[in-house]
Amino acid sequence: MTTPWWRSSVGYEVYLRSFADGDGDGVGDLRGLRDRLDHLAWLGVDVAWVTPFYPSPMRDHGYDVADYCDVEPVFGTLADVDAVVARCHELGMRLVIDLVPNHTSSDHRWFQEARSSRDNAFRDYYIWRDPADDGGPPNNWVSNFGGPAWTLDERTGQYWLHLFLPEQPDLNWENPSVADEFDAILRFWLDRGVDGFRIDVAHALVKHPDLPDNPPAEAGSRWALMDEAAALERLYDVDQPGVLDIYRRWRKVVEPYAGLLLGEVYLLDIDRLAAYVRDQDGLHLSFWFKPLYVQWDPAAIRDVLAHAAAAAPDGLAWVQSSHDRSRAVTRFGGGERGRARALVFATLLMGLPGVPFVYQGEELGLEDGRVPVELAQDPVALRGGPTAKSRDGCRTPMLWEPGEGYGFGSTTPWLPFGDRSDADTVAVQRDDPDSMVHRYRALVRLRRERTDLHDAPLEWLHEEGPVVAYRRGGTLVAANCGEQRHSAPLPAGTWEAAFCTDRQSEGRSHVRELALAPTEAMILVAAETTARRG
Repeated sequence: MTTPWWRSSVGYEVYLRSFADGDGDGVGDLRGLRDRLDHLAWLGVDVAWVTPFYPSPMRDHGYDVADYCDVEPVFGTLADVDAVVARCHELGMRLVIDLVPNHTSSDHRWFQEARSSRDNAFRDYYIWRDPADDGGPPNNWVSNFGGPAWTLDERTGQYWLHLFLPEQPDLNWENPSVADEFDAILRFWLDRGVDGFRIDVAHALVKHPDLPDNPPAEAGSRWALMDEAAALERLYDVDQPGVLDIYRRWRKVVEPYAGLLLGEVYLLDIDRLAAYVRDQDGLHLSFWFKPLYVQWDPAAIRDVLAHAAAAAPDGLAWVQSSHDRSRAVTRFGGGERGRARALVFATLLMGLPGVPFVYQGEELGLEDGRVPVELAQDPVALRGGPTAKSRDGCRTPMLWEPGEGYGFGSTTPWLPFGDRSDADTVAVQRDDPDSMVHRYRALVRLRRERTDLHDAPLEWLHEEGPVVAYRRGGTLVAANCGEQRHSAPLPAGTWEAAFCTDRQSEGRSHVRELALAPTEAMILVAAETTARRG
């Protein structure tokens, strides 16, 4: 079998609204992305994943899609998509676009037709139910964004299901017409040259046919954005039999194009998640989100990485930040401490089987930006009030160069930058060889150069202690996740430091043991391998 093109790749998430504003309206767009793709190429990134740019009323910043085969004017035009595709390919990169198949916008033509009458041809595109005996919702399911997961349509007397905003009605994947629609949508974009799809809420497309109540959760869900969603065990509205069959069907659509199916399977149980990629007949890759919740503890870090790598080898996309969760630097303590820890964690991810992804600004060591309550944009924050877990802080605009507007655009951006300085910009960091952006570039380059890191078997070296380490052939990755200097034994031979979070230690040889300062990571190469390559 031909090795998939993504096997040795490094991905990069572009949160489009906040990446680069090409037309001066304060919102990042496709023209801005095209003009800034050189940065990704300079980093060495292979895959750019871009968040939704479809026509949308923007109640959930594009994840409420009103037309799957066009572009929202605030982001540009179909011609701009074509230009981004062409520029990506010119630079040797692939373009993966977001697909939102769990729900549409309530403005979508399908839903407007569906709610016009119970007999409309599009009615069964969505999930409708009669009220309960007391006139209330059909069951106790709650929205991820707060409140019931059901809204009553006064005109037709039935409730529609929505796992997110009421304006994001869930599609009915039991209807063959919905499946046919998405086959055509996939081909529309593949024919325009896109290289794959990141599938939003990939585990939730199918619901239990009886729609039973979800039971109370034994412990609050750590991933839930709202307290109401955390209070229920999600037994019947997500991860149902039949979801994988959708991706098996999509495989047949994308395979002639060598297209990638990358799932947002937001399950923190690796055994459940692994089912989506294990047999390689459904999704090609799934994001593994538990690293976004891990504390800075060696045992916890070892566990969250090793168990996942064993359960789904070559099937995971690794992340430590995203547009839905506080940035790693902030979670790991903030400031220089948080930046050092985030770089150590990135070093561990960069050598694992699968595909590591960098979230925009992560390569600059950015913390969450501070967004005043009165400037909040996240629908979770707007609906949930002070107890909600707002995502605005991790979505603040990208910083390109010193000066007013930081090179993002020519007017006030849609979100404030949030307590940034010139030192946080791409331009300043590129001029400093010791900066975070150069450390990330060196990591990405080493992953590409060391074929061990995408071909050789994975062997974990220490079952306990502060040093988390693994070996892949003639390459070894080790990180001291403790608070004290520590020495750990090395496999036989001489090992040379090809990468170190402290750049000054690179090039040094190590025999028998490796001494690591607290919050320090290295990638070592066996000396005989170095000599043979030389």
